[in-house]
Amino acid sequence: MKYSIIYIETHPEIQERLSVGLMVADGDFVEVRTSIEKIKAAEVLLSKKEFVFVSRTLAEMKMNVQTEQEVSYLSRYSNNIITVSPLQSIDMDNTPKNREWLFHNYIYNQNRKGLSAAQ
Repeated sequence: MKYSIIYIETHPEIQERLSVGLMVADGDFVEVRTSIEKIKAAEVLLSKKEFVFVSRTLAEMKMNVQTEQEVSYLSRYSNNIITVSPLQSIDMDNTPKNREWLFHNYIYNQNRKGLSAAQ
């Protein structure tokens, strides 16, 4: 199984970014999943015009990205607001449980929500 992380570049000039999504690829299968919570956080960090662009682009990615080649293409050509990491191989079977594990470990873990710095 291979995966790629979707980032929103909040301040490209200082390479500040927020991981908001994950693409899992296995041959001709690609699942694109994003974190609603992190996208809402990005709304505060981006201009309204940028946020509308990001929202539309992420929705289009969910509907249209279907192959590993398309993920690879996206990783090579960014638009300075949304970037995609190169596909990385991971020695795991492509199961819903493993995809969920990747999402929770690399993008958003709901169980960590609300933890204080002291915990």
